Amino acid sequence: MVDKAKVVVTDIKCSNGVIHVIDSVILPVSDNIPATAVKAGTFKTLVAAVKAAGLVDALSGDKPLTVFAPSDEAFARLPEGTVASLLKPENIDQLKQILLYHVVEGRVYSDQALKLKEAPTLAGSTLKISARKKGAFINKSKLTALDIEASNGVIHVIDAVLMPPAKKVSKADAKVTIHHAVTRGTDLYNSGHKEACALHYMTTANSLLDSNHEMPAHAVRHLQTAMQHAQATSCSDAQSWTMRRGLDAAYRVMMADIR
Repeated sequence: MVDKAKVVVTDIKCSNGVIHVIDSVILPVSDNIPATAVKAGTFKTLVAAVKAAGLVDALSGDKPLTVFAPSDEAFARLPEGTVASLLKPENIDQLKQILLYHVVEGRVYSDQALKLKEAPTLAGSTLKISARKKGAFINKSKLTALDIEASNGVIHVIDAVLMPPAKKVSKADAKVTIHHAVTRGTDLYNSGHKEACALHYMTTANSLLDSNHEMPAHAVRHLQTAMQHAQATSCSDAQSWTMRRGLDAAYRVMMADIR
């Protein structure tokens, strides 16, 4: 088969090529990427996300694009509540970045993709493309269907939602973050809001530890130890002071390291 046409005669040789005979006329694809996804019926969550993020026009233009499209089953594998949270208006920027991380400029077919081994996305980060014994993969997501034509590009189906890598946090940025956290936490503590202070300190430390950071190992250990001790008690006063000492220690390490 070629698209929906059956090949009835093959390999008719001629001086400048070869002819294969098919039993029906193949018409050019007229649906753009969003329309193709809607008609497929297996990308309902993706289509809803694209609409919520305001990306329908961006994916409908004349500029050719390649989309690595998570199926509905792929979205269903995310932790419960993730999709609902991303669709909220306050999280639209995050949703947009996630969706753009699935889009590459140009019409890149599967054979070309495997030769590239990596591709820059519209989110600014790069996807890794690999062929393994179990199939072809985009990062850790397996390609399950390939080369779905659209008028302005091509769609490849993947079995997991791709998450952009965390933004790299430099040592200088981490130092500034800790300084601001301590300033804010001190105000909360001194005004009697010890629970809010402890939560602010713990949230800051946890965010730094989870980020793609460049903090010195010794600073990281100070934050990790403080978090472990703070989580071992329910006393907000003890949590506040434990975290404050950990943040101060990490800050001193980074000050010395920057110098």
